[in-house]
Amino acid sequence: VAHIHCEEVFGILGENYTFPVKINKKLVEIIWKKNKDKVAEWEEHSQAVYFPSLKNGGSLNNETGSLTIFNLEKNDTATYVLEYLPSDENNPSLTFILTVLDPPSEPTISCNVSDDHLVLTCAADFKRPLTFSWDFGSITDYKQQQQNVVFLKKSVDASEKVTCFIEVSQTAKSSEFSLAECFL
Repeated sequence: VAHIHCEEVFGILGENYTFPVKINKKLVEIIWKKNKDKVAEWEEHSQAVYFPSLKNGGSLNNETGSLTIFNLEKNDTATYVLEYLPSDENNPSLTFILTVLDPPSEPTISCNVSDDHLVLTCAADFKRPLTFSWDFGSITDYKQQQQNVVFLKKSVDASEKVTCFIEVSQTAKSSEFSLAECFL
């Protein structure tokens, strides 16, 4: 019985994207297709051939079988299929559904004041999970609830600033927030 390997993946507009191929074999032939059109092809003892459908170019790794697409555009959103020899009988090909997303927005920090705490929330507009991190300057008394939510003691110095960082793929953004805004 053939198992179909199908994975949904995403890349960010303007970045380079490498498909996460995991094949533990010595490959002798590789064909990549985008919506059934060939984009790249390689056979043992020869150079890789790239087709015009890979507009901004790409790079094929004949050791791993993975394809890197340079400078992603919206129209790189497609279904990509890797066919390779020797094939794994269970997985004659690997299918990746690539979605190209706009980069996340600049993060925004909002502040709510509860009884004895300031609750800072960092948010950014993006359709997939982001990694959040914070820089608190010289503030030492804080609790982190989730990655994007932080509790500070209300007695904190209002002149302090905090910074929220967001990261996804190769894109990172940050924004600074003055705690004085909590007390306005």
